[in-house]
Amino acid sequence: MDMTTSRTSTDNTTSEYVSRSFKDYVGLIARGFAMGSADVVPGVSGGTMAFILGIYAELIFSIRAVGRKEFWDAVLHFRIREAIRAINFPFLLALGSGIILAFLTLAKGIEWMLLNKPVYIWSFFFGLVLASVITVARRIKQWTLTLGISLLLAAIGAYLLVGAVPAQTPNTILYIFLSGALASTAMILPGISGAFILVLLGKYQFALSAVNNRDLMSLAILSAGAAVGLVTFAQALGWLFRKHHDLTVAILTGFMLGSLRKLWPWKVVVESITDSHGNTIPTVVHNVLPSAFNIEVVVALILATVGFAAVFLLDRLAVTIGD
Repeated sequence: MDMTTSRTSTDNTTSEYVSRSFKDYVGLIARGFAMGSADVVPGVSGGTMAFILGIYAELIFSIRAVGRKEFWDAVLHFRIREAIRAINFPFLLALGSGIILAFLTLAKGIEWMLLNKPVYIWSFFFGLVLASVITVARRIKQWTLTLGISLLLAAIGAYLLVGAVPAQTPNTILYIFLSGALASTAMILPGISGAFILVLLGKYQFALSAVNNRDLMSLAILSAGAAVGLVTFAQALGWLFRKHHDLTVAILTGFMLGSLRKLWPWKVVVESITDSHGNTIPTVVHNVLPSAFNIEVVVALILATVGFAAVFLLDRLAVTIGD
């Protein structure tokens, strides 16, 4: 199968892509759906899913190509086929379709779960991300003291970040655009959730309502910001992968490890605020142990185990396909 179909040249400016089958593109849509499902939840990163599913490097370099000279030279000279090849457009289209499909179909359900059964959804993602820390860390063949310290510092940074207090912010066009840009950079960083960045910026409920109410204007502004943020940040991330692969993976692993603070299922809200729409937003939340061993704990442990096992199964499948 042609699941690993991208080869990027050593000069980092051009890419050679071989064709995929229809079945492969269906698989990419499914991967995009998994990424979109993760991005809807504050605290879970679509970048983590891309890492798990074995498409992270191709995703970064494909997005990065949008900001490269070769792509824009082809566009300005109306060489459409060359432009499509330059950014690996079929790959991005299939993946993007899956992400959008997840947003449109799962937003209401996940919103309901977060409000009514938060322990269950957090348990599943806690298991998923915990396993991801292990599988991603194994991609570094030789650990050094520098890599270990980098992982630790990244974990501490992510731990502090996900404990930050959400802010109340304006609904101006510029701020919505900037929110989309900042959130999109987190979407491709494993361990840092784009949805959680929106929570910190006070725009998560706004974005979720825009999806559920089909507010096309707000979605267009957020999407424009996300596009600019993705292309800009992918330049730096692509360079880091090329020049400092193990260090980059160690830092990304640390981000995922630190983000587990946000994903712990049992929480107590200490302080909260009410936004202009009457929505209650927690500002200070403490992680706690469950008060009793009951059916909720049993179901939560099962879901965490399912999430944990799913990552190793996906990792095994990715290796099998790659072979």
